[in-house]
Amino acid sequence: MASAQSSSSSGGGMELGQFLRARRTQTRPDQVGLTVGPGLRRTPGLRREELATLAGMSIDYYVRMERGKETRPSPAVLDALARALRLDDAEHQHLRELAARAARYSPEPPPPPSRTVRPHLKLVLETLRPSPAYIISRSMDLLAWNPGGLALYAGLADWPAQQRNLARYFFLHPTARTLFPDWDELVRGCVARLRSLAGTAPDAPDLTHLVGELLLKSPDFAKLWERYDVVGRKKIQKTFHHPQVGIFTLSGQSMSLEGTPGQRLGLYTAEPGTPDHDAMLLLDAIVPEPARHPDTKAKPQPHSQP
Repeated sequence: MASAQSSSSSGGGMELGQFLRARRTQTRPDQVGLTVGPGLRRTPGLRREELATLAGMSIDYYVRMERGKETRPSPAVLDALARALRLDDAEHQHLRELAARAARYSPEPPPPPSRTVRPHLKLVLETLRPSPAYIISRSMDLLAWNPGGLALYAGLADWPAQQRNLARYFFLHPTARTLFPDWDELVRGCVARLRSLAGTAPDAPDLTHLVGELLLKSPDFAKLWERYDVVGRKKIQKTFHHPQVGIFTLSGQSMSLEGTPGQRLGLYTAEPGTPDHDAMLLLDAIVPEPARHPDTKAKPQPHSQP
């Protein structure tokens, strides 16, 4: 829980320092052309002085950055660190975003984004049937769905609507590990996405509450969170071992929804006439509950007459 609190209560410089330390300790000397001499190394990756030398800066300056005390590094310094650590384009961009946030850090946490899904987007979900589809928030809360979109994640319908979150499902629902044969890779990408968001919005309540819960309840999540990966590989095709429908493979697509507070549409498809498409039809027919959304209230039943 301490890691979640430090991410939410410390300044932007601390988040920048945490990212640098994570990347440094996961970079082996041989990966950056350094020869390791004899003897035991206590540091799992690069030493601070090694990284500082590779990046062409003083050790004291780098140490201040890693400890969150230097919050205005120049673009040249950031680029030098990115080259020294062999960051890819996405990681390099994340480093720039962390530095920009550190420079303008405000202790006031931003309000959580709206969970409201516009009516026309819910209509889109219905028109996509039988393809499983859903809308999630930036922190992976399930906000709206069609029947297949909810049935796809077996057992998720058993949770109250306000608790349905894909990250929570992946790590805490007992069915998730058997539903996804590539669960290890799936959760690495999930945590990388949350880590990337936390780097630029670490004080956001919707994120800090979720991360705090998962750090407390899932050792697997805690280990991945400490790695501070911000890039996850996404598979176009995903195989499911569904307890009600069997084994099938669908093509997945995720896209940002214009004019929303970070909401995304998740959609799965299969070629008509294939067994995978038949599995989609079964999912659409399961309807684990009346596909009721969080803002849909049950209609009152008339009282019986004596």
